[in-house]
Amino acid sequence: MSSWSSEDLLGPEGQDWRVPVSELEQRISKLANLLQENNLPGALIQSPVDLYYYAGGRQNGALFVPATGSKASIDCGGDGSTFFVRRSIKRAEYEAGGTDGPINIEKFPSLRIFAETLANMGSEGSPALQKGELPADFHEKFASVLTPLGKTADCTQLIHSQREVKSSWELAMMREGAIVQQAMFDSVRKEIAAGKTELEVVAAAEAISRESGFGGNIQMRRFPLQCDRAVIVSGRAGGIPSFFDSAIGGTGAHPLAGMGSGFNKVRENQPILVDLVHAHRGYVVDATRMFSVGKLDDIWLQRLDDMVEVSDKVVNSLGRGDDCSTAWELGSQLAINMGHSEHLMGMNPDQSKFLGHSVGLQLDETPVVAQGFDRPLPDNGVMAIEPKLVFTKGSIGIEDTWLKTESGLQRLTLSGNSEWLTNC
Repeated sequence: MSSWSSEDLLGPEGQDWRVPVSELEQRISKLANLLQENNLPGALIQSPVDLYYYAGGRQNGALFVPATGSKASIDCGGDGSTFFVRRSIKRAEYEAGGTDGPINIEKFPSLRIFAETLANMGSEGSPALQKGELPADFHEKFASVLTPLGKTADCTQLIHSQREVKSSWELAMMREGAIVQQAMFDSVRKEIAAGKTELEVVAAAEAISRESGFGGNIQMRRFPLQCDRAVIVSGRAGGIPSFFDSAIGGTGAHPLAGMGSGFNKVRENQPILVDLVHAHRGYVVDATRMFSVGKLDDIWLQRLDDMVEVSDKVVNSLGRGDDCSTAWELGSQLAINMGHSEHLMGMNPDQSKFLGHSVGLQLDETPVVAQGFDRPLPDNGVMAIEPKLVFTKGSIGIEDTWLKTESGLQRLTLSGNSEWLTNC
């Protein structure tokens, strides 16, 4: 008998922090339609992030979603979407909405009979796998197990494209996250002082985030799937590159944590870049502001003004429906014309080639403001736009998370706060 109850899984002050059943129903229905439109018999979801998206939790297992109109679908008399769970079945049932949930929960069968199990459910072919999300050996094992049903296709991009458009509930989560994020920046303002280490200052922001329900991990799509969500770099530390594909590297605490804040101490009259990510119930918001103890030289102020102008250029481009690649060309060319070609988003040979990235359940979603993304940010798409300059003596820039609406981009983070630089 289980030693826990659903009351043990409530959020703050007894709030139910599960994904609403209506959200799960809409997401699964949309995926089933997309599978039908792309002539796929079904999909087998195994990525933890996508299990949370479709099944409400990231229990160890695999979610089978049949295509609309297939024999396995409810509309054709089948069992419908089924979450095969290794552990914990009881928790998976609760997180998927309990008796009101839109999916069946079953114990994961032996892999020897997994294909047969799906066939008995009405699967008319091998369900597509998330080849772009799974380790190679894991994908190959399931592709082999499903061979009796046919060759497995890849549904990675199909799922990514669905998640690009956020629902009203998802946007509400991001807006709540932005409120917490503002408090994180407020805590940094109170904590910054000459002589304190970056890690001491960032701890204040981390405390606010954790107390507000941050789960401890920022989900990444691109290998190596690692990110320090609270980055404070002061002075020369802002000019140190790292493994992470971003303008800002930082020293990190040690080589295995080789990005972000470290033991470098805050000094007067130096730029302090504060890049804070918060995830509320999984949903990411990302923003950057500049701080200083004492005044910055005019050259730094001019560089900051330039990045504000570049950000405006990108925001306006995306807001009128330009392709993301066009927004990149306009923004990067403006920075080049300002004389920043050698410092935009890093210094050679460590420059990043983007000015914005979509966010959601993962920090690095699509589309991206970069070459090759020849499509616009969709309505209800959410993107962090972050032009930054990096020099040997420090880094400077801004960032906000924006929502694409029919009338243009709407700022979600630090709403109404255009104080790009705070002097402490």
